Amino acid sequence: MLVLAPWALLAVAAVWGISFVWMKDILDQQDVFSFLFCRFIFASLIMILVRPAAFKKMNWKLVSRGSLAGLALGSGYIFQTLGLERTTPAITGFVTGLYVVFTPLIGLIVFRDHITRLAWFYIALATIGLGVLSISGWSIGVGELFVLVSAILFAIHIILLSRWSKNFDTYLLTFTQLFTCAVVAGIPAAINGFTPPPDQQTWSVIAFTAIFATFLAFIVQTWSQARISAVKVAVILTTEVVFAALFSVLLGVEPLTLRIIIGGSLILIAMIMIVQPRVSPPKDGILQT
Repeated sequence: MLVLAPWALLAVAAVWGISFVWMKDILDQQDVFSFLFCRFIFASLIMILVRPAAFKKMNWKLVSRGSLAGLALGSGYIFQTLGLERTTPAITGFVTGLYVVFTPLIGLIVFRDHITRLAWFYIALATIGLGVLSISGWSIGVGELFVLVSAILFAIHIILLSRWSKNFDTYLLTFTQLFTCAVVAGIPAAINGFTPPPDQQTWSVIAFTAIFATFLAFIVQTWSQARISAVKVAVILTTEVVFAALFSVLLGVEPLTLRIIIGGSLILIAMIMIVQPRVSPPKDGILQT
């Protein structure tokens, strides 16, 4: 199971990558907050329909922990969206990917979790790869700051899952997070005026993201984080940007460029190397002090 977890997360990153490409086509037809609300509320309803008996095990401690993790995740999506409205998708992708740096930093500051120098090297390598893949011009403004906040919130979400996923039922912890995200996205959607999905294409993207990129993906992430460290999770999930670029090329959205090849290769090298056993000492890459 320990060997399977990193590759399961890689599959999640691939699903998120292709979802990003498809989502761009329909966000002109439905506002982001309405889309996110639909995505998360439908994923939550699917979870209830698939395993209704599981909810008999729900308890207050699980709800409180899952809600906090969901609040970090849902708030991260909102700040990312606010930033995306004010800056370019490329800059948004790079700054969001900085959770690969914030995850070990927050773990070190808050929980005194230390990682090896070699692991820091691979984090730096992934960050450089993100920059090469995403950045073509740079400016610092309100949009970039909003996205920076989202990266911190995504890092907090990863850390909280690593701390709590071992102690709670994976299915129920995932449901609590997703339902909390639906509430967090639903509030601005209601304030701005909820926009229902206007056509079959939008419904199709909502169905895909709700089932594969949300319901199944977050179950896999929650399950995986009970088995591997937060730092490894952060580095593996940066490959979402690589998959987004790859699917963009395959679907004819953008051409294959040297920048995509170099940036994507650096991220993949960092991901592959950091999951190797020799990178991390005992306790899955984190030295406890």
